[in-house]
Amino acid sequence: MTAVTIAEESPRQPAVVRLLELSDAYAASLYPAESNHLVDLSTLEKPTVSFFVARRDGEIVGCCALVEAGDGTAEIKRMFVDPEVRGLKIGKHLLAALEAKAETRGLAAIRLETGIYQPEAIGLYKAFGYEERPPFGSYLPDPLSLFMEKSVRQAA
Repeated sequence: MTAVTIAEESPRQPAVVRLLELSDAYAASLYPAESNHLVDLSTLEKPTVSFFVARRDGEIVGCCALVEAGDGTAEIKRMFVDPEVRGLKIGKHLLAALEAKAETRGLAAIRLETGIYQPEAIGLYKAFGYEERPPFGSYLPDPLSLFMEKSVRQAA
């Protein structure tokens, strides 16, 4: 099996832009525009964002971002794995890297919003211990959204 590597990298790379475009198209195929809460490339480049890239054989195949809110919490944004390599546990590797970063940053909790028509994503988050919660930040209640949170265990 080919090794998958996860590292913090710039989101401004052609292969990342391609993944974000695939993610946009996928979200648009499932939800109306008002239920899609995607962040753009310039947001992903802010200093409060840790952006992770998954590579397989050197090629970018997945990404995710940890966006710090400034209140001791952060939000997962832009978690996406290329459909061509799904099933290789790349999402699990990305999520583990993101959680490790949250711990080193001293964050208290990680939050996320995902859509109800994404059972694989919901299953992944639940397997990692994320629990449902009410909307947070600027989110409004949306019957197509599921909001989740996990406390970050601080290293002793």
